[in-house]
Amino acid sequence: MTGRRHTSSKSTFRIAAVALGAALVAGCGLVPGSAESAGDGTVTVMTWAPEKTDATNMPGMPAMAQAYARWVNAHGGLGGRELKILTCNDRNDSVGAAKCARSAVDQDVVAVVGSYSQHGRAFLSPLESAGIPYIGGYGVSDAEFTSPLSYPVNGGQAALLAGNGEQLAGACDRTVLVRPDTIAGDELPSLLNSGLALRDRSAATDLRAAENATDYGGQALQALTTASAAPAGEGCVAAVLGDRTDTFFDSFRRLRADYPAVRTATVLGSVDQTVINRSGGAGSPYEGAYVTGWYPAADDARWDPMRKAINEQAFGDNRIDPADAGVQTTWIAYTVLKQLVEALGDREVSARALRISLDQGRKVTTGGLTPALRWGYDHMSAAGDFPRLVNARVTFQQVRQGRLVATRKGSVDVTDTLAKAS
Repeated sequence: MTGRRHTSSKSTFRIAAVALGAALVAGCGLVPGSAESAGDGTVTVMTWAPEKTDATNMPGMPAMAQAYARWVNAHGGLGGRELKILTCNDRNDSVGAAKCARSAVDQDVVAVVGSYSQHGRAFLSPLESAGIPYIGGYGVSDAEFTSPLSYPVNGGQAALLAGNGEQLAGACDRTVLVRPDTIAGDELPSLLNSGLALRDRSAATDLRAAENATDYGGQALQALTTASAAPAGEGCVAAVLGDRTDTFFDSFRRLRADYPAVRTATVLGSVDQTVINRSGGAGSPYEGAYVTGWYPAADDARWDPMRKAINEQAFGDNRIDPADAGVQTTWIAYTVLKQLVEALGDREVSARALRISLDQGRKVTTGGLTPALRWGYDHMSAAGDFPRLVNARVTFQQVRQGRLVATRKGSVDVTDTLAKAS
């Protein structure tokens, strides 16, 4: 299936989201359970992500949050306030995600920051009821781009797939997309196809795979034979399987010698420099792969402050990889939180205060890692299914001699491509 399963429900959800957002503003934050910071001046937030599951795991995100708190508290805190981090394992299921959100409400956090969960609707409902902002999610669920209490810092999976389609449109006559057989995975083909369509490329062949498989030999063979049948011989296989992308390419490696003309592609979050190094560097199955990311390449100098903080407060913590897109997203999300809290000055830090500042269009910067970010009404996206998307920029990279390198200067805005996908 290449279409979207929930078109009508998305429209209903967006209407409800807008109505809720208006109610929050009109009611001046008088929402049951509205969270406020502790009376001692401590700013308490939560970061969650799946850990120790059979599918996607993102332990680096809560670990980065804790390291950030140690680092910022060692350097004066957030405008003189201590930052306290609570973490939660969403276990990669909707029940776990909802439990994490209810825990955030029960513990009166002022925000959920720099987190990952595929189950947006499960966790956003409790946060919306309590008026707690969700700042800098990973962007893996569509609900993060429709909820009035979500403040994404990147374009999520949607921007990555649309951007990957744009990358491949210039190189591939036929594309095969290998993606998870999940509801979140069902969203991916139309996004990739919107990018491919920019050069009138045909829609990708949609190849579903189990999210937690230990071998993808069957899918690898099917992908290779389909891609190699491209009319002009320029076939591509794009694999977007999260943690299991490496497992897929391990199966792919064993078969690829018989299909040398087939090119490969993926997105950051499914691969990073550490994975490439671990799988053989220049001799890895990723060599030559087209990779779309949200941020500058991992060796870019703009990441120096993050690397310095990690070296200072988390040296030796192997959960935290500075090249990991989840770790990078958490760093950026906490950079946003720091500016928001400092802008409040001596005023109380509460969920309501943060929300009002965000909704009024407070401008925040991230040291050039993203464009300046603003979430006021006037800055909402023109991409119909993604109204909360305020940063639709992606970077085009390729694995060359075992290193991820930029293939073009600057970033590419995929807002128009996403609008077509909608």
